[in-house]
Amino acid sequence: MLITILLLIISNTFMTIAWYGHLKFEKTALWKVILISWLIAFFEYCFQVPANRYGNLHNLSPTQLKIIQEGITLVVFIVFAKLYFANEPFKWNYAVGFLLMFAAVFVVNYQWSK
Repeated sequence: MLITILLLIISNTFMTIAWYGHLKFEKTALWKVILISWLIAFFEYCFQVPANRYGNLHNLSPTQLKIIQEGITLVVFIVFAKLYFANEPFKWNYAVGFLLMFAAVFVVNYQWSK
């Protein structure tokens, strides 16, 4: 499962850059940022697909993989936002929302007794 987590972290790093990195380039033509974002997203897929394949081979369901991926996305985004968008304040309601998402990761992946 560790390889799956590492691949998802790398994958989400590329995707976060593709989705949000262009926001600082407001004067760049939209078609250019779409093309550049799409090229960056290619590398996201090069890590996302193997992550899901390895995770599924190691008995993680597609639902578990998706929820884990969403939790990793939040962590990657928090780090990215603090580094790249340093002026944006981190509000209390963001923290509560993130905690609820992490609770979802726990609830879906915890081995509940039957």
